[in-house]
Amino acid sequence: MKLAIVGQAFPYTPIANPRYMVADWSFGIQDDNLQKVVDAARAAGAQVVVVLSHNGMDVDLKMAGRVRGIDAILGGHTHDGIPVPVVVANPGGKTLVTNAGSNTKFLGVLDLDVKGGKVADYRYKLLPVFSNQLPADPQMQSLIDRVRAPYKDKLAEKLAITDGLLYRRGNFNGSWDQLLCDALMEVQGAEIAFSPGFRWGTSLLPGDVITRELMMDQVATTYSYATVTEMTGETIKTILEDVADNLFNPDPYYQQGGDMVRVGGLAYAIAPGESMGKRIQDLRLAGRPIEADKRYRVAGWAPVAEEARSAGNKMVWDVVESWLQAKGRVTPRRLNAPRLIGVDGNAGAA
Repeated sequence: MKLAIVGQAFPYTPIANPRYMVADWSFGIQDDNLQKVVDAARAAGAQVVVVLSHNGMDVDLKMAGRVRGIDAILGGHTHDGIPVPVVVANPGGKTLVTNAGSNTKFLGVLDLDVKGGKVADYRYKLLPVFSNQLPADPQMQSLIDRVRAPYKDKLAEKLAITDGLLYRRGNFNGSWDQLLCDALMEVQGAEIAFSPGFRWGTSLLPGDVITRELMMDQVATTYSYATVTEMTGETIKTILEDVADNLFNPDPYYQQGGDMVRVGGLAYAIAPGESMGKRIQDLRLAGRPIEADKRYRVAGWAPVAEEARSAGNKMVWDVVESWLQAKGRVTPRRLNAPRLIGVDGNAGAA
């Protein structure tokens, strides 16, 4: 039996990440091009066509309804743990769409029953991975130990102890993100902080030690420069509106995945169901409305602009590390989450 596997890269790579890192590459949602690849695979005798996608679940669902001949899309990017595949109808038949979470928390197992040159039935299981109960592969463990050896002591160094639960994956904030915002503001003397709505990082329980490695789990990208920028109130609102549209645009092809940018110091309200420019409302700093023309000192990290790499800024992990060491014990973080408008009864709000 011939099986074709097609790769789909994240279409917004040069927007969500520094463009200079992929200057010679082009990205995008290219349904017509994908259709040609699928048709060519079928013409070459493929009885099964599977797409490995980094689009995100919503984008994959729309793509599955537009491109014929794909039997299954095994997706990523949005880190959704989908217990059963979503079956999407399209002009050529049906496509299974699923997503198996992130960080090897799950293993998605898809069995296809192929009869008469096409998929007749399927079975899918989302298996939880209990890594502490699985024996390590000796060769792989040896390789990992050898690679880690020069850095092991530094990674294991204790920076602080957390008295509260530290986590990510809230739609609008998480206690790890709040910690990052608090550290950026305090160390850099900023009134407001922005932190990307990433969906990765290790959760810690109250009483756990924050080692350098566990801190790096939250911030280790290749462009994690810490920044402080003076912004007008109008610019701050524009940034929040832009990120909100990346998440809540009703057309999945205009969504970039992830969660809302995390905000420190600034209070605001958001109406996800509104249109671009109308979602962000009632911005306040220390209880007073933000003024459109006034300039505010805003901390952040992971800038995508090319000039950031030569600006001489510290890496964000150096900023956060100094804050953690100065604290010694980190008290439970008070989440700075926005006031939500028009989402009553929405089970997905968290």
